[in-house]
Amino acid sequence: MSASTVDVPGFFETLTPYIEAELEGRLAIPGAPPRLLRAMRYSVLSGGKRLRPVMVLLACRMAGESVERALPAASALEMIHAYSLIHDDLPSMDDDDMRRGRPTTHRAFGEAEAILAGDALQALAFEALADVDVEPAARVQMVRILARAAGASGMVGGQVLDIEGEAETAGDLDVMHGKKTGALFRAAVLLGGLCGGADDDLLGSLTQYADAFGLVFQISDDLLDVVGDPDKTGRYRGSDAERARRTYPGVVGVDASRKRMDTTVKEGLKALSQHGSAGDELRSLLVFASGRQG
Repeated sequence: MSASTVDVPGFFETLTPYIEAELEGRLAIPGAPPRLLRAMRYSVLSGGKRLRPVMVLLACRMAGESVERALPAASALEMIHAYSLIHDDLPSMDDDDMRRGRPTTHRAFGEAEAILAGDALQALAFEALADVDVEPAARVQMVRILARAAGASGMVGGQVLDIEGEAETAGDLDVMHGKKTGALFRAAVLLGGLCGGADDDLLGSLTQYADAFGLVFQISDDLLDVVGDPDKTGRYRGSDAERARRTYPGVVGVDASRKRMDTTVKEGLKALSQHGSAGDELRSLLVFASGRQG
């Protein structure tokens, strides 16, 4: 089997129920105030593609272990992602009223409850990591990876750069999105690799792959805003420009953005080439991300 013959929707369909069941279990929290718990569940269990937790599972399987071992880590990453979306949607941030076709968490539960739900999800994520069945040293390494990916030098730092809005060049965008978007993709494959017992060589390859994936994902997202079908993307064209957001097409143009994405796809595929067919699922996911329609 090669990357080109892997059924990407098929492995999402197979793996997503495991992720949903794990999240359901993690969100059954004795003693939590009911309204807080409802807000947490509203945010996490509202659908979504589960891309990041699926990447955790695929990296674990690539390293040679069953996906079940990586489920706590996958749920941890998805809870970090969910908390970040709650906070991103707040009036003081992106000020969004709708997400995935329904009111954002602060619109449904109020700003204070939304902030606290995000805080609680961040804490719950690290509780989930504590349950990963790996050697203690690997577990500590995983905690450090997720904390850095989500923190000041990662996702939160990238969000600050986005708010400041000072990205003028493609290089500036690379730095911002490498933190805001790419950091959690790197964490996904590294957490999965560690769950599977990956050695330093494989972890290095996964890091190179994830850096390429993050850039491809962001350029693809930016392009969809310019040339995508609103019926498939769920947003109207030009919404980024209307909000004065810096994007790759806006900075370097549509054609240059597409060329950059194509080059980066090749780099990501090459990063896993030495690992043979074990990397086919992740390679196929990269190709899929570059051609997504929504």
